[in-house]
Amino acid sequence: MNQARQVLRCGREDTEGLTGSGVGVAVLDTGIYPHDDFGGRIAAFFDVLKKRPDPYDDNGHGTHVCAIIGGDGRCSQGCYQGMAPGCSLTAVKVLDARGSGFASDVLAGLRWIRENRKRFGIRIVNISVGSWSRRNMSENSALVRGVDAAWDEGLVVVVAAGNRGPGRMTVTTPGISRKVITVGCSDDYKEVNVMGSRMIDYSGRGPTGACVCKPEIIAPGAGIVSCSNTAGGYSAKSGTSMSTPMVAGAIALLLEKYPSMSNRDVKLRLRERAVDLGLPRNQQGWGLLDVKRLLED
Repeated sequence: MNQARQVLRCGREDTEGLTGSGVGVAVLDTGIYPHDDFGGRIAAFFDVLKKRPDPYDDNGHGTHVCAIIGGDGRCSQGCYQGMAPGCSLTAVKVLDARGSGFASDVLAGLRWIRENRKRFGIRIVNISVGSWSRRNMSENSALVRGVDAAWDEGLVVVVAAGNRGPGRMTVTTPGISRKVITVGCSDDYKEVNVMGSRMIDYSGRGPTGACVCKPEIIAPGAGIVSCSNTAGGYSAKSGTSMSTPMVAGAIALLLEKYPSMSNRDVKLRLRERAVDLGLPRNQQGWGLLDVKRLLED
């Protein structure tokens, strides 16, 4: 936990005072618990599954992801602060209490985000969700078409590479999309507990079935401490689900500094400013997220 805390705090120290203010981030996941660390910045909540109006998270995964992006750390005296503690968050519940769901619900959530993006100032979509069924492993699958449509409308779509590595072609859908920014884990050499299973070298690796190199970028994901779905609580989770909001939060800072950037501009900036770790391209993509370099003029 100490290392995870250091990762988050070091990320914040290199942010030039930026907080993601004015930037909306939508998170497709298990929902969001109204933790005090969100400080009234939950802009909207849409429950695809049960149509409940008020924010809730009966699993905890979505809350954890949201707080890596935008928790302000007030319940930990600033110790566990997210990447962009001033951004607004729109949580879309597409996964159930077990963290499972259907592609149709993810697609419904994406449609809702596209329809309401201007209303809630949404610039970024975080998807720490992935499918590993043969039916969905094609670029023509409904999930890939769904994220591509969101990208084509100008949204910055950031997707987890999944935890099916280390073999080739183990990036989950919709991370196989050639348009979106797919995120792998930079520290998956550490053995961790992911969904009750001990795992190591788990980060999804490319290429995709269409020979597209993936992921685009990697970020820390081992033992990340973030908000739980309890009052004032925190917990540690691991996986590319945690790496992805690291990148989404960093992009929120970038868009606060350069609000006119397009999603293509963001993708190019990530490529230019990533740190090459000398790992295989289908493991690290362009390299490690470096927040300081990303934000430098």
